Amino acid sequence: MQPQHIAELILSGFRNHYKLFQAITAKAPLAFAQRDWQKINEISKLRISHYDDRVNETIAKLKSLNEQQIITLDQTCWLETKQLYQQFLRFHPQAELAETFYNSVFCRLFHRRYFNNDFIFVKATLADAPALPMEAEYRSYHPVVDGLRPTIRKIINQFDFKAPFVDLERDIRLLVKAFYKQAPDTHHQAWQMRFDILQAPFYRNKAAYIVGRVVSESGVQPFIIAVLHHEDKGLYLDALLTKSSQMRVIFGFARAYFMVETHAPSALVRFLNQLMPNKTLAELYNAIGFHKQGKTEFYREFLSHLDHSNDQLVIAPGTPGMVMMVFTLPSFGYVFKVIKDTFGESKPFGRDTVLKRYQLVKSHDRVGRMADTIEYSNVVFPLARFDSKLLAELHKTIGSSMIIEGEWLIIKHLYIERRMTPLNLYLENAS
Repeated sequence: MQPQHIAELILSGFRNHYKLFQAITAKAPLAFAQRDWQKINEISKLRISHYDDRVNETIAKLKSLNEQQIITLDQTCWLETKQLYQQFLRFHPQAELAETFYNSVFCRLFHRRYFNNDFIFVKATLADAPALPMEAEYRSYHPVVDGLRPTIRKIINQFDFKAPFVDLERDIRLLVKAFYKQAPDTHHQAWQMRFDILQAPFYRNKAAYIVGRVVSESGVQPFIIAVLHHEDKGLYLDALLTKSSQMRVIFGFARAYFMVETHAPSALVRFLNQLMPNKTLAELYNAIGFHKQGKTEFYREFLSHLDHSNDQLVIAPGTPGMVMMVFTLPSFGYVFKVIKDTFGESKPFGRDTVLKRYQLVKSHDRVGRMADTIEYSNVVFPLARFDSKLLAELHKTIGSSMIIEGEWLIIKHLYIERRMTPLNLYLENAS
């Protein structure tokens, strides 16, 4: 099989994935309009499982060709395949997602010893390509032309929520009042500002969000309107958020993923990142439902952090768990969690139960009460970065889940989540 044929087949698999993913997402507006909350939940869960199904379909198509390059890795063939695929993505609007899809296909076909930048996209093609303009994702509105209240009305009316408002004029009046109260003095004059509003609403649970920014001489600030249903009476504008700290909460890692249609995810993420500069690319891709891309970006961030730090991985502070072995890198704000080989006597269940419970958290409406996790297989760590006490504990508790190969330690399966201070430690140090 020619490398170009392989590259085209994988890219075709990605196109099918993205087309279907957007079609699933596009069902959210009608479900919101009809107050079909069960449907919203089903759409959210389907988007999470959709990716692996499309990767497996692509692998099945490759294997059905019964070519030697697919059965055993032909290095020359796959080096050329990656180069051709990279050329295809030069001006692709979803290049970063297509890279991740390629990685997923390759890594399920071949042994981990080939998981390097020669064969997969450890580094991003997008970093060297012309960035997609953020303007592709938003519309601009200018209060200097019509005044503030008519501009707000125009913004609301641009969105087809497929359901009537109870009293839109009342809501606009209250929203303008709230904006004047929240905005700095420099934002009070219509001729001193512009609204940039993302073209597609963000749907999650029982709410829709209009997301944008206010641009003025003093900089930019978030401009987010929450839209809710008033039982069976219609829609209403529930809240206005204009602070980055408020925006970080609704885009937090303890919330379910947003459903939003986008042609250029990288442009959308850059727009959001300007308003929440403390959020990582991984967190933002996760927030809008591209959790596989979130995994890719997180791993790149972790590799970069390892290159620019020298502290050692250690046992995480707190009471050791009966089910999970937890360790951390003090300079990196996350913990790594591995299922133990054996559980404490008070835990009458096995590994499969733990896996199912983690999957439940990922697909569940977390409403700010449960942290999201990132799941990885065959993660390679530099052995020299492990503290001796941690290494001894890993051998003792997760021996069947780890392999040491030369200067590397490979963990077969783990979860990563934001590091949080255990309650008992917080109380010990609280004043």
